[in-house]
Amino acid sequence: MKVAVTSPSFSKHTDLIEKMNKEFPDAKLNTKGEKFSQTSLIDYLKGYEAAIIGLDEIDDKVLAQLPELKIIAKYGVGLNNIDIEACKKRGVKIGWTGGVNKTSVAEMVIANALTLLRNIYQTANLLSEGKWEKDGGEQLNNKTVGIIGVGHIGKEVVRMLAPFNCTILVNDIINQDDYYKTNNLIKSSKEDIFKNADVITIHTPLTAETQNLLNQKSFLLMKPNAVIINTARGGIVNENDLLEALKSNRIKAAALDVYEEEPPTNSELLALPNLICTPHIGGNAKEAVFAMGMSAINHLIDYKLINL
Repeated sequence: MKVAVTSPSFSKHTDLIEKMNKEFPDAKLNTKGEKFSQTSLIDYLKGYEAAIIGLDEIDDKVLAQLPELKIIAKYGVGLNNIDIEACKKRGVKIGWTGGVNKTSVAEMVIANALTLLRNIYQTANLLSEGKWEKDGGEQLNNKTVGIIGVGHIGKEVVRMLAPFNCTILVNDIINQDDYYKTNNLIKSSKEDIFKNADVITIHTPLTAETQNLLNQKSFLLMKPNAVIINTARGGIVNENDLLEALKSNRIKAAALDVYEEEPPTNSELLALPNLICTPHIGGNAKEAVFAMGMSAINHLIDYKLINL
């Protein structure tokens, strides 16, 4: 089976390369770190029956030019870059495992919450400028945390919050009342989360319903000490509205790991002293990268076995 890998991080991971060489010795890897346009992506995948895809956009126009493609194995957990209906229409299988990087992302959420609440980031930067400001902020313990999106990652955040004795407000489009009851979670509207949470963390896909979910209107509802964390998808938080909310101290602080445009180019946003900006590394811990890669490989192995 002819396999092409588009992801640069997969293609330079020693253990994943070793596994690919064993299972698919003729696989094409993106060792040059190429970022594909739609045209170059089609050229790269042309003639291949299977592909391991990271963040590349796979839509009907791309699939129409790749009649040999039979399976896409997702390297990662988000499927927003793959047109699922187009794949169904053209008989292209999707190999995907939800939650494979949940621990990596959830750890980053907790780290950001602690870092911003306790002023670790803010005071460390001031000290690097020679300014001694002893402001230890607030504890995460006993705070109210709002989680919007209670899937694999949201549930992992709930698990990790257990030692902190937080009141946890949750919102999801899927009814999960039994899970909420078992874990002492409070089912809440988004508006109630905006009004009452000290920490708000987002774990939804980017859809028409979640586009600009956090905007000027929602920021105006929040406490002045509120901390926002987005490790989900860029576009869920309106970056211009966030910029104004942080500049005016409408809210205390925020952490972004994802952006409307990646890499981000808004230098004013990136320079804010009360905003932690990281380069989409939430699910990128070493262990998570390996797990995501092995998941993708195993989906191809299963497909190969079924279609021998």
